[in-house]
Amino acid sequence: MVADSDSKVAWHRAQLKKYRAALKQIETARFTVGESADAKAIERTKRQVAELQLKIRESEQVIGQYDKQARRPLATDLRSLSNVSWRDWTGNGPR
Repeated sequence: MVADSDSKVAWHRAQLKKYRAALKQIETARFTVGESADAKAIERTKRQVAELQLKIRESEQVIGQYDKQARRPLATDLRSLSNVSWRDWTGNGPR
């Protein structure tokens, strides 16, 4: 992974990894152990999953916006480069 010059984006990348691991743990436990018969526990789990999915979506949006502004195109053929708006580039993107 490339180091980010923006600490906010780096924080979101770390949070995204943490949120995905927590979501995976919840879903794995649900299928391994089974769901509880307690209605409160089911509701709490659903609320946790919804909250994690919202946080994941927010972090992905922040990271996506940064990548859209800072990343250079990966392809170097003439057709790919002709579709790039060069004035939108920041010259200080990741190397």
